[in-house]
Amino acid sequence: MPTVLRIEAYRFFFYANDRNEPRHIHIRRDENVAKFWLAPVRLERSGGFSRLEITIIQRMVDEHQVELLEAWNDYFQT
Repeated sequence: MPTVLRIEAYRFFFYANDRNEPRHIHIRRDENVAKFWLAPVRLERSGGFSRLEITIIQRMVDEHQVELLEAWNDYFQT
C-alpha cells in the first residue's frame, strides 16, 4: 500500500493490487476514506467525509494530479 503523498492529515495511496482498475488514488484521514479517478479527476466513492471536505480533497487531487499519475505509472510501469 504505497503512500505517494501526504498533505496535513490526509494520506494519498493506492493498493498493490489496483493494477487492473483505471488510474486512481485513495485518500484517508482517520477512519474516513475516499477514492478518486485520476484521469479525469472525479470522485468514485467516499466513506465518512463531509461534502465540504470532499470538495477540499478534490482540489488537492486536482493540484497534484500530474504527480499522482506519475506515481501510479512508475509503480505499475504502464
